[in-house]
Formats: sequence, structure tokens, C-alpha cells
Amino acid sequence: MKKNNLIALFLMLCTACFCSCSQQEKTVTFAIASDFHAQDVPDGKERLSSFVRAAQDANADFIIELGDFCRLDSANQVFHDIWNSFPRDKYHTIGNHDMDAYTPDEYVAGMKMPGHYYSFDKGDFHFIVLDGNNLYDGKKYTHYSKANYYVNPKMRAFVDPEQMEWLKKDLESTDKKCIIFSHQSIDTFMNNGKEVHALLAGENKRAGFKKVVLAFSGHNHSNYTKKIDGITYVQINSASYVWIDKPSQTEKRYPAEINKRYPILNYSMTYDKPLYAIVTLTEDEADIKGTKAGFLPPTPEELNMNDSIGVFPLVSSIEDAKIRF
Repeated sequence: MKKNNLIALFLMLCTACFCSCSQQEKTVTFAIASDFHAQDVPDGKERLSSFVRAAQDANADFIIELGDFCRLDSANQVFHDIWNSFPRDKYHTIGNHDMDAYTPDEYVAGMKMPGHYYSFDKGDFHFIVLDGNNLYDGKKYTHYSKANYYVNPKMRAFVDPEQMEWLKKDLESTDKKCIIFSHQSIDTFMNNGKEVHALLAGENKRAGFKKVVLAFSGHNHSNYTKKIDGITYVQINSASYVWIDKPSQTEKRYPAEINKRYPILNYSMTYDKPLYAIVTLTEDEADIKGTKAGFLPPTPEELNMNDSIGVFPLVSSIEDAKIRF
């Protein structure tokens, strides 16, 4: 009788182990950050290093940044070295400021990206990286290149027709659940975001199940989560600061030599910790573990600011979220 009990216990443990291993195989974990602007803040190296350490501690399958990362010159090599120290897969998204000094082809080559936009699979998920950095003058589309996008805002932030056609075919080519990454927010900032959303929602209808489940974006240096037609849009805050577009009394925040070296600080408010998130995907949900920071004083309250800049919450955090598929 005792022998039978031991055999039964052994089989139960083996079954539990098998189920646990199977569950782990279905889990995909990644670390995500946006808008490091690493060369524009005095502690860019420390912020990026903190992100990579967090990804390693989480045993992330890959890391991804959502644009406005750093430049390609020798002075920025230290940021590339830190990024590349992560031992597993690494992915980039083109941001508008990544086009301040380069053509898109130069940047794609320098960052060793597969293209302006691309896709990849991890486990049971299909990931799509979009490029919303196109001008449209009503007649033709032109990619951002060497700061040519400082024009009428209504002409900026488009996904071009060629990319839209590619996106449609790419979605149709997979039966996996899909996660979208872009610099500009599809739900709020892209000038043809409604068309992009309609394509994503249309694919869900065509497929007969919720195929596109999540879309992450940066650019707005804010944080929110919203759901439209069953697709959840998550805005990932900047890893470094929020641009407030007016003097921020940074002379009280940093010494004069720092403010002179990093002029962007004069119109920005820096977070006292780097912001990023660890995302764990299972078959049924995404578990987002964000980070919280404070504002280096003077804070928004001390500057008598509102709790938002336009439609975007003025916050120094990426909030935790559980998103059911």
C-alpha cells in the first residue's frame, strides 16, 4: 500500500512539473522603454544601465525601445555598448528625433535594424514594429530625414500606404496573437491612426478571434491605457523626462554647467529614476509591471502646472496593468 502511495505521489509530482514547464514555455517576457534621449540628459548612461539590469533580472526574452534612443556618432557609442550588453534579442523602433541627424537608411543600418518596419515571433506571439515617421503633403509621402519634419503638425506622423499594405499581409500571414510597437501612438498622435486602427480591428474581424491584442507606443512622454474595439493601447512614458515647452526653472534643478551642456533641460522636467516596464505575456493576459519615479524639483505642483499637458497625463510613472486577452 505504501509503495502504491509513493508511485501515485511520484506521478502527481511529474504531472505538476510537466504542467509548470508547459506553462513556462507559453510565457514570453520582455522589457520595454521609450524616449531615453540618452545624449540629452546628464545621466543617460545610468538610466540605460538600470533598464538593462532590470531586463536581465527579469530573465526577459528580449528588450525593445520605442524610439528617440540615441545618436550614431562616437560620443554615443557608450549607449550602444550598454544596450548591446543585454545577452538576448534586442529591438529598436524609429522615433522622430532619431531622424534629426540621419536619413532613415543610415539609422536603420547604424542600429542594425532589419528595416524601417518589421516583425518577429516569440513563443505564441507575433510582434510588429511600425514606422510612423512619414510626412504627407496631400500628394506624396516622404520619410523623416535629417530634421525635415519641422513643418505643419498636420503633415507629420503618417504610416505610408506601402507600409499599410505590408502590415495587412503580415497580419494575415500569422495565426498568433499580435502585439504592435510604434513610436507615435496609433490611438492619439498618428495623423492616420484611425486608418491603422481600422486595419487592426478589421483583421480581428476577418480572423474571427482577437488576434491583435495590444499596441504599445511612446513619443508623448506620458502614461495611460485605453481600449478601443477590443484592442488595448498602452502609452509608455519616457525613461528620462517630460517636455513642457516652457521654462522649467531647471536652474534650481541642475548646476549651470549641466544646463548649458544639455539645453533640452531648460524646457523639461526630469524624473528622479528611469522609467520602463517588464511585460509578461501568457495565453490569456499581459501583466505589465511598471516603475514609479518622482519629478526632480521644482515639481509640476511647485510650478503651478495642471495634471496634464493637452490630452496627455503629466505623470512620472508607468503604471502596473493586467490586460486580459
